[in-house]
Amino acid sequence: MKKLRKISVRAFTLIEMLVVLLIISILLLLFVPNLTKQKDKVKDTGGSAVIKVVESQAELYELNKAGSATLSKLVESGDITKEQAKSYNDYYAKHPGQARHVAN
Repeated sequence: MKKLRKISVRAFTLIEMLVVLLIISILLLLFVPNLTKQKDKVKDTGGSAVIKVVESQAELYELNKAGSATLSKLVESGDITKEQAKSYNDYYAKHPGQARHVAN
């Protein structure tokens, strides 16, 4: 009879796989909170950009129409969108200490 050779295959053991999963879990726990903070920061920066756009459009409206600009007038005239008006209101609801330049 032929001699059967036992082939030794080197592979990861269960303990090694558990260690790798533990390391990945720890890294996720470290990085996920930072990602949510960055998301909030990006949202806040986007909100401040919308504020500048709305206030610029309000100034242009006042120069062209010789009247006071409100959010509803700006939306009706098509200078800003409803989403921009909503974002403007949301930004000042979140930051009540800042001075609002355009009325509702």
